[in-house]
Amino acid sequence: MIRKPEKSLALLFAMLSIFHGRAMSALSDMEPVACIRDSVPISATAQLFEIGRISISGNRITRGYIIERELPFKGGDSLSLEAITESFAKIRERLINTRLFNEVEVSLKEFRGYTIDIQIDVKERWYIFPLPYVRPVDRNFTAWADEGYSLKRFDYGLKYSHYNFTGRNDFLRIWLITGYMKEVELAYDKPNTGKELKHGFGAGFLYGGQDELDLATYQNKQVFVNRDSLLNAGKFMQEQMNFSFRYYYRPGLRTRHFLRLSFNNVKIDSSVLLFNPDYFLNNRRNIFYPELSYMIRYNNIDYVPYPTRGFFFEGGLLKRGINSDMNMWQLNARTSEAFSFAPKMYFVSEDLGLLRVPFKQPFYNQQLLGYNEFYLRGLERYVVDGVACILARNTVLRELTHFNVPFLRGTAHDHIPFRIYAKAYVDAGYVYDKYFNLNSMVNRPLYTGGVGIDVVTFYDFVFRAEFSVNQFGEKGVFFHIRNEF
Repeated sequence: MIRKPEKSLALLFAMLSIFHGRAMSALSDMEPVACIRDSVPISATAQLFEIGRISISGNRITRGYIIERELPFKGGDSLSLEAITESFAKIRERLINTRLFNEVEVSLKEFRGYTIDIQIDVKERWYIFPLPYVRPVDRNFTAWADEGYSLKRFDYGLKYSHYNFTGRNDFLRIWLITGYMKEVELAYDKPNTGKELKHGFGAGFLYGGQDELDLATYQNKQVFVNRDSLLNAGKFMQEQMNFSFRYYYRPGLRTRHFLRLSFNNVKIDSSVLLFNPDYFLNNRRNIFYPELSYMIRYNNIDYVPYPTRGFFFEGGLLKRGINSDMNMWQLNARTSEAFSFAPKMYFVSEDLGLLRVPFKQPFYNQQLLGYNEFYLRGLERYVVDGVACILARNTVLRELTHFNVPFLRGTAHDHIPFRIYAKAYVDAGYVYDKYFNLNSMVNRPLYTGGVGIDVVTFYDFVFRAEFSVNQFGEKGVFFHIRNEF
């Protein structure tokens, strides 16, 4: 049975309001803290101690003040010993989440009366990745399998990424991609500038062309058309150019604000409108539009790529286009909450919501379920287009083991850490579309469940193997890989 649109939208707004109001304190399990505190007389924990010298080692490239920016105290501050030591776990989490370091250790270095010196030891990551780039373009392994594991569905080229470019946690990337897509991208981001490192900026340019385009959705699957299959096709099925400018503001340790302005030009082949007249509005083949977006992010979680403790919130507002050719407002929100409820066992809840208005949008603005972070485990084969969506993913984790594998001895990469988790999960979602509602999964509740194994290692690499079943009785084993380089 299809829900009435009014009830669906009320449910969406209720979910978005919940996102804004939820909060949760992150937990910590740093063992060295307790050992240090136990060596001090109990009466000393009520005494205020002055922060003395803060020594940092291992940062061959990273500037010291970039590390100190993540600290909840500075030299000269007076805190209780308990407050100082309990902050060490959070310091480690923040430094790891900068994605500059493989390992971080924070300790009390020396007592000088009621002055305490702090020691921070870091192991830096590799920051330069001039990598040959080879990657399938489909949404996941299952979508690639549906295309017959075709080697034509690969991008390849050179992807030069230079993290921590000047030691200030800045990022330079130069991508030269060919194959399935042709793409040139130049971008630079420097999120820490100014006397207090609260401001940042970035800019980028992208040019891309596609020989094949998904220009419609049929039976909840993408429909692709390749220019080689058409007579008198143009240079590309779709060609785009983008200039973007970014501003960052970080008033505190956990909250960041992002403002982005871009100018976009998109051109499609004339055959696209023959297959899907609603790909763009007004029967246009070439559109130019500005896009302005704002996002706020609150991060109080232990490890963003694979959280097991803490709370994360992200919310944003986007305006795409200013006239009848392109006109869309988008509101979105995402939360992640995680906590430990037993030794080595964790519960993780992720909630997402999105709303686009006006409801009548071209196919170009319709991608929703099955893309990026909007997915349900067990529906990897499908996509669901729409203008509003709510999702909830709930997972119970059990850490099975963790170990290190020797690697490059005598370097900052002398071992590779591995953590392996077993999990069980239940997902649910709903996608709404008032106008393009011919696909069977739109305007109805969706739910899935399953079990799996996750492998987490360095450089934010997460491998997931999952056995899932959905409400239609379909079962399957699905694989996912996540990495940040």
